[in-house]
Amino acid sequence: MRRLPRPALIVLIALAVIVFLAISAILARVFSVDGAERAALTSLVQAEARGDQAAMLRDMYRCDAACRQRVAYVAQAYKRPGVVQIADLTTSAGFALGSTTGTARVAWYARNPYPVVQCIRVQRAGDALTGFTIRLLKISKKIYSDSSCPPSY
Repeated sequence: MRRLPRPALIVLIALAVIVFLAISAILARVFSVDGAERAALTSLVQAEARGDQAAMLRDMYRCDAACRQRVAYVAQAYKRPGVVQIADLTTSAGFALGSTTGTARVAWYARNPYPVVQCIRVQRAGDALTGFTIRLLKISKKIYSDSSCPPSY
């Protein structure tokens, strides 16, 4: 068996390291999008618990008249004193290399033993190479604790 010359071997090793680092960076970006979605959802329900309609509208992406009406309703109806605690949060999508749109389900409470359970339509825009942007599109009214998110709300 013939050995590669030393310079060629060094080039191959360097290329393998570069490919490994590039794949690692792409996977890190894909895996971190779940954390970014969780942070956006938490920010939205914290604003909701404060009754801060303006903050909720800032968190929502391209909120039309129907969206603004829903935000006004939930900001008033589910206003709660105290620190928000997330009891359960299911993100909108799992592992995806590209853009996705899905529904997240969040159960939260603040100084009340009964959680507020809601569905939030989420778009993960972008891709693994250029990065992702989390866009919160729509928020539901309260649903029953043991319910799944409805197809439309």
